[in-house]
Amino acid sequence: DDAFFVCDLGDVVKKYVRWQKNFPRIVPYYAIKCNPDETMLKLMIGLGAGFDCASKAEIRQMLSLGASPEKIIFANPCKQTSHVRYAKENNIKPVVFDNKEELVKMKKNYPNADLVLRIQTDDSQSVCPFSMKYGAHPDSCPQLLDTAYKMGLNVVGISFHVGSGCTDVQAFVKAIQNARVLFDYAESIGYHFTLLDIGGGFPGTENVDLKFEEIASMVNLALDDLFPKSDFPHVQIIAEPGRYFAASAYTLATNIIAKRAVLQGVPAFMYYVNDGIYGSFNCLFFDHAQVTPQILKVIEYHCIFQQTKQNGVRFSSSIWGPTCDGLDQICEHVMLPELTTGNWIIWEDMGAYTISAGSAFNGFKTTKMFYVISENENNQYSNL
Repeated sequence: DDAFFVCDLGDVVKKYVRWQKNFPRIVPYYAIKCNPDETMLKLMIGLGAGFDCASKAEIRQMLSLGASPEKIIFANPCKQTSHVRYAKENNIKPVVFDNKEELVKMKKNYPNADLVLRIQTDDSQSVCPFSMKYGAHPDSCPQLLDTAYKMGLNVVGISFHVGSGCTDVQAFVKAIQNARVLFDYAESIGYHFTLLDIGGGFPGTENVDLKFEEIASMVNLALDDLFPKSDFPHVQIIAEPGRYFAASAYTLATNIIAKRAVLQGVPAFMYYVNDGIYGSFNCLFFDHAQVTPQILKVIEYHCIFQQTKQNGVRFSSSIWGPTCDGLDQICEHVMLPELTTGNWIIWEDMGAYTISAGSAFNGFKTTKMFYVISENENNQYSNL
């Protein structure tokens, strides 16, 4: 009766094929902070993806799984010194920075790194904005590049991130425009940039206002206009998608471990399940996620059981996690048929920022994982 995940590796493969179709010029560097499940990471290595790492632990994990150092970017603009030295020892060349103090750190600890300047974006329309914390303002970037050049450091390109859950495609367009201005400036002072990193912000599900293909269309137009292949054959373009690959591939199954009737004029119920906001549902707080419970109904082969009372009546219900904290509430009010202890509640699209940030508070942590490969539709695997 433990909660468990089901990961559809076929969904990840389909997403990779979809990426190649829509972004033929851009290599995805998966942001492993989104979901560090090693089976999926091994699959991403096999597909040819690169990896966005933010720490010594993430770099070590990817190297241990067989990722090539050439396929890793150390994308944290503000890094612990020992982590910088670890990157140097393991030949992780691309390293992101966004301030002068970081340049001093790199000069002392990793002077031959391939530095990438992260710039601010207008991420005001993103669910999780980052620019209040990271990125140099475009107006200050020429001075930073001058400083790096005088220090003898090798800056190789520009990166940006429009925020997780981006809802305004113009944020990408404006950032690409700013990047081109800085490419030109860098050329004027003696640099020859070879890398453009357009970050993340790509949706991982279909229930969004700004669809993946809409973003791809506008980004490709901007790249063709500002970084045409004929003029920039030497420039590698990468991105840092996280939820795009992970979100829809994972489904969480929780078991109702307790039930409580509430007397409030009309029947209502409280259901307690064995995962909560301190575990996989931390995404409700940290990622502003919205989750929808689904009731499992299974009648197949010799495993036949009735999940719910099939009389069509639904009741006001709340769903709670297993810990002893009153904050551990997953859903405050949903209309559900009357359920009972032992029934299963299913949660789809639970792959992004769930496993990675979950804790074992009160001794509860969902660790069980099952893997499937969904059917190959329209021969989508043929080019891999």
